[in-house]
Amino acid sequence: MTGRALTLGAAAAALGLGVAIFLWKTRQIAGSIGVGAFPLDDSWIHMQFARNLAEGRGFAFNPGVPVSGSTAPLWTLALGGAFTVFGPHPALAKVLGLVLALATAWLAGSLAELWTGRRELALLALVLTALAGPMLWGALSGMEVSLAALLVTTALVFRAREREGAAAVALGLAALARPEAILLLPLFWLSGPLTWRRVLTWLGPVAACVAPWVAFNLATIGSPLPGTAVAKIEGGLLGALSGVREPLATSLVRRPAQYTWEWIRWLWGVDALLPLLLVPGIAWLFRRPGRAALIPACVLMAHPVAMALLAPYRGPGFQEGRYSIHLLPLAIVTAVAPLAALAAVRARRVAARALLVGVLVALPGAASRYGWAVQNIEAMQVHLARWVIDHTPPTARLGLNDVGAITYFSRREIVDVMGLVTPAILPYRREGESGVLRYLEQACPDYLILFPEWFPTLSAMTDRFRPVYRVRLDHNTVAGADELVVYEAIWSRWAVDRHPCPGALAVAPGPGGPGAAEKGRDRIIITWSP
Repeated sequence: MTGRALTLGAAAAALGLGVAIFLWKTRQIAGSIGVGAFPLDDSWIHMQFARNLAEGRGFAFNPGVPVSGSTAPLWTLALGGAFTVFGPHPALAKVLGLVLALATAWLAGSLAELWTGRRELALLALVLTALAGPMLWGALSGMEVSLAALLVTTALVFRAREREGAAAVALGLAALARPEAILLLPLFWLSGPLTWRRVLTWLGPVAACVAPWVAFNLATIGSPLPGTAVAKIEGGLLGALSGVREPLATSLVRRPAQYTWEWIRWLWGVDALLPLLLVPGIAWLFRRPGRAALIPACVLMAHPVAMALLAPYRGPGFQEGRYSIHLLPLAIVTAVAPLAALAAVRARRVAARALLVGVLVALPGAASRYGWAVQNIEAMQVHLARWVIDHTPPTARLGLNDVGAITYFSRREIVDVMGLVTPAILPYRREGESGVLRYLEQACPDYLILFPEWFPTLSAMTDRFRPVYRVRLDHNTVAGADELVVYEAIWSRWAVDRHPCPGALAVAPGPGGPGAAEKGRDRIIITWSP
């Protein structure tokens, strides 16, 4: 067997072991292995965009209404391509994620060999990457993180081989999968001669990759950033530019310190030795490969601080590190690198085994968190999607704060009260719940499905929104709140005592008129707890 086949086989075996543990835990917790289930509602947002693309309805959430509602357009396009060829089967996202994770592990091994010159350390980095809990979570999550990790690692490998043009293209594509990857751009430039020619070598391909997406954002929502970013940013430089104000001490001190500590804890959760070996790893890169490897690896220290200063939204460990996983292969390779300084073979083997034990010890916990997240989304958002199908007419318009699974399964027209895919509501949201209410009174959705904890004022307006159904999670690990409630608006086109819609955006009743859907009239509050 060739060396390449051996390393690929080792990556496949490690990944297979990790996936088996994740699926076993999911079956224990959720009752099935969840082939077509995901641990985040956001996964279903990608599915909705991808299905509309495959069906020729454009890059749109509500069919035919283009909107930049994805911070990972390259992943959405990849899913759309897969759906076009094979049909809109959500399980395809897992297949694609696993293939990308396998390729990422193999490239992590290649990067370790390029930096250390030792094949056994390359094999170690490969296996650790394939077994890392966040990498497995990303592969099975239906999210973009495996694609981003692959492209970032590809860029690092090309840079190590001094193929800077190819590395720049890979980095530009990575920014379309996870925008945080753009932080590597100045570091790649600083890792070589500081010439204007190299500025063009790096900046040109990245700009060419990103420019079409920026143009689409400007055309659809009037901002260079996608609607998801505009809706989520909580402060920092980009927040200040969009009107978010906060104390300087928060922006410059508290949040960077908080994010840095969270980053260390997240790495510790992947493998207890990982954060301990990063500093020796950076030092070893300074002595051996030098600037070409050292400066790009410094992104591991810059990442949490840059997140805090530029565009903060939760922290680097949020949702299994979904905004950080693209750097995990680099972190693993950097942690493995100082083992090359150990002259004794026995010492290297002991250190390698310790790293393997660390990642294996963390694996069951990561698998359990994934299983509970799948259970939560299936029991809340997917369950409510089925309720909507059974109890509302196909032409009903829904106002949602979690838009993914409910929209995907029900195929209803929706208004996103958070603004991720309904950017027109964002100016109203700045006024708080009163502003959201003003927008709802113009858009006039027939039903609202909201977390009462997020919208206590709206939820208490029983003269406008009548609760008809609710779901409560007994063990919530990933949903935005424990309870999600369906409200019928008094202006619903299917209400028995329908009131006039107060706004100008109201639509005409659907086929059959207000009495067409008898199921929509039931106002008995039913509590369902999984």
